[in-house]
Order: sequence, then structure tokens, then C-alpha cells
Amino acid sequence: MSRLDTNIERLVAQRACLDELCAAITALAGPVVELGLGNGRTFDHLRERLPDREIFVFERQPAAHPDCTPDDAHLIVGDFYDTLPQGRSRLPSPAALLHSDVGTGDAARNAKLAAWLAGVVPHLVAPLGFVASDQPLEDPRLTPWALPDSVRRGRYHLYRRAS
Repeated sequence: MSRLDTNIERLVAQRACLDELCAAITALAGPVVELGLGNGRTFDHLRERLPDREIFVFERQPAAHPDCTPDDAHLIVGDFYDTLPQGRSRLPSPAALLHSDVGTGDAARNAKLAAWLAGVVPHLVAPLGFVASDQPLEDPRLTPWALPDSVRRGRYHLYRRAS
């Protein structure tokens, strides 16, 4: 599969997963958390799908278009290893949905970060809240959630936090 096809598949899967979880959180209170702003596409998509939710974004080095950048109150800037352990104190309540899109082209770096995130993410998510991730997150507090039929297994990862 070409890199272009891989990227298209990733974006289509990401959109399908986020849309499904946006519908799944209608009865859950709490903000949305986005790990990794990138160019702001998923932030923009989430705020369109969830206009009444606060969305907090953690980003090491913001570089998104100004129209796709959260305001200062909702943007937490810094390295994940520094900002996420205290991240819960920046949120008004645990997140109903957390989206993590932090993969790089480096498989070893991705695996190391995903292993670390798996231990931190559950602290940010409300009981019975949801997590969508481009990387697998292995933690007993995160139960795998079925992917939409259109998403190939392993392409994206969905979880529900234990109660």
C-alpha cells in the first residue's frame, strides 16, 4: 500500500471512529481531550461534531492554522511527559472522550510513548468514558471497544474506561 493510500486509510478510519464515539458520549458528562493538535484537523472536526463540549488540547509545539487552534484556556502547551501527569488538574472534570493522535514515523518511539500513555490516559478519562487512539494502549482500566465495520482491525484503537 502506498504512503498516500495509508494516509487516506488512517484519516478515514480516524473520522469513522471519532464520529462513532461522538455519538456514544451523548449521555456522558465531561469535556473532550485531544492529545496532539497537529494541523488542527481533528480538533476542528470534534468542535463541529460536539459544539456544546469544551475541548482541551495538549500539544508540545502548536503550529496549526489559527482557525484550528484552541484558545489559551483550552490549549496546554508542553511535552506530554511534563503536562499529562498533572493534566487532570487543567480539566473541569474527567473527559467523556479522549483522542490520542501522537504517532510518528518511528515505531520504537511510538511504542515507548504508547506504553507510557496507557498508564496516564485512564486518569484523564471519566469512568465509562471513551478513548480513541492511533496507537494501541494496553491498560486493564481500558477495555477494547468494537471498531466501526469500515475500519480495519489495528488501523485505529477504541477503548472504554472501566467504571
